[in-house]
Amino acid sequence: MSKLDGKVAVVTGASKGIGAAIARALAKDGAAVVVNYASSKAGAEAVVAAITAAGGRAVAVQADVSKAAQAQALIEAAVEAFGRLDVLVNNSGVYEFSAIEEVTEAHYRRLFDVNVLGVLLATRAAARHLGEGGSIVNISSAITHVNTPAASVYSGTKGAVNAISGVLANELAPRRIRVNVVSPGFVVTEGTHAAGIVGSEMEAGLVAQTPLGRSGQPDDIASVVAFLASDEARWLTGEEITASGGIR
Repeated sequence: MSKLDGKVAVVTGASKGIGAAIARALAKDGAAVVVNYASSKAGAEAVVAAITAAGGRAVAVQADVSKAAQAQALIEAAVEAFGRLDVLVNNSGVYEFSAIEEVTEAHYRRLFDVNVLGVLLATRAAARHLGEGGSIVNISSAITHVNTPAASVYSGTKGAVNAISGVLANELAPRRIRVNVVSPGFVVTEGTHAAGIVGSEMEAGLVAQTPLGRSGQPDDIASVVAFLASDEARWLTGEEITASGGIR
């Protein structure tokens, strides 16, 4: 018996990168998975196809979690498809680096709407359906520990996620719903490729600071999330696991 057999999970922002790896890992461990996407339908459907080909259960659902009605519809679609909800992984996020002289209202609002408001809205919708033993895993970033230049807004969003997670861990604990955080270090994804970070001096510098001596891979993060989603982590709530190869 796999550790997530009988569980139903929603993973936001799961059409690629870390989110896609998390969706596949949860399905491999027995969960039925709702693969959320904002715009990449093809990517989400490819993740669903990979899960079903391996014998798992999954559906793709479009929603912009920074919009209350869409976040609610996402959770309702999960319950309609699989009859219940046990796990929410708030992975949706955007990152843009800007020096302080280049920070704009639009930049601030875009990052905070998706990275922070999206977490709140998806969690609000899911909390109504999560029962005893429910697990919420919020994806933050190790950037909050390393003070990277030009990341003031992005780092601010992830600091907010950490603070919100601690509050919600206490708030939802009487209902036996756990809330934890995973903070990845640098991970090789489609996004970091597109941003030109992979293969750059920036990546080389990050690897040089990483005790384990390499960049992260999406599966490195997914396995930690799968553990926190499961009953094996039943005594963990309000925790932050920094999955970064040791970089601080």
